[in-house]
Amino acid sequence: MQSAGLVATSLSAQTQSPAPAKPQIKVTLMLEMLKGSIEEELELAARAGFQSVESLTQYAAWSDADIERVKKLCRSYRIGVDTVLAQQDWKKRPVSIVDPAHRETFLADVRKAIVYAQKLDIPHVSVTSGLSAAGKSPEEQYASLTEGIKRAADLVAAAKLTLLVEPLNSIVDHPGCFLASCVDGLKLIREINLPHVRMLFDLYHEQIMRGNLIRTLTEAAPYVSVFHVADNPGRHDPGTGEIAYPNVYQAIQKTGYTGYIGMEYRPLGDPLASFTKAVNGLRAALSA
Repeated sequence: MQSAGLVATSLSAQTQSPAPAKPQIKVTLMLEMLKGSIEEELELAARAGFQSVESLTQYAAWSDADIERVKKLCRSYRIGVDTVLAQQDWKKRPVSIVDPAHRETFLADVRKAIVYAQKLDIPHVSVTSGLSAAGKSPEEQYASLTEGIKRAADLVAAAKLTLLVEPLNSIVDHPGCFLASCVDGLKLIREINLPHVRMLFDLYHEQIMRGNLIRTLTEAAPYVSVFHVADNPGRHDPGTGEIAYPNVYQAIQKTGYTGYIGMEYRPLGDPLASFTKAVNGLRAALSA
């Protein structure tokens, strides 16, 4: 016979609510890491287990017919499109946010990206600071960056979207880029203090610039909507370089983060096998 205490404990356990589920982080893929038609790229993304995709440049060449085809394919594969970059060819065109003379060209890029985002049901438009402006002090450039982000944020907010600011390393991949560290990016986002302005935190870029990933991402996570993944050196598959990605993924999860984690790396082997392994590795770390 069960004691009264055991019966009470048993009944209490039966009436308790189930433990809350772990945060649902969504996995996304940068299309520009693939080669092939959009049909082939979306099929690979779906087969590898991605829930969403992103685009840096190719979306801007899509006609309305292309957009309808992409939307139909996405519905078929049950994947979304979550982010597009506003500034096409930003190293070659006058679209640097830190140069006031580039302001209108930059904002025109943002307006164009918003149009595509609305047609494709994309929640995020991303921007980078662009190249440093010759002849201007760091303080002048930072002031221009702040004003430019606020102006772009007004446009994005009116469209009910979110603006993502991405720092890019200036040591290896993007010499001359003004906003080069997520430490500085976090400072900027906090100072602007608008709910529709958030950060795209690229773990590869930050590892090159400052390292200290887990401490920095833990502080930044409340202001982040997308993390990008690649290993260093080489921007290749997670697990091929110096970043302990299982630990990084678990640190992201511990913050309560529920946004996107995107694979933006150049696969060393077969792309389908590589990205499938990356998705499975991420999910295994999150469920550990």
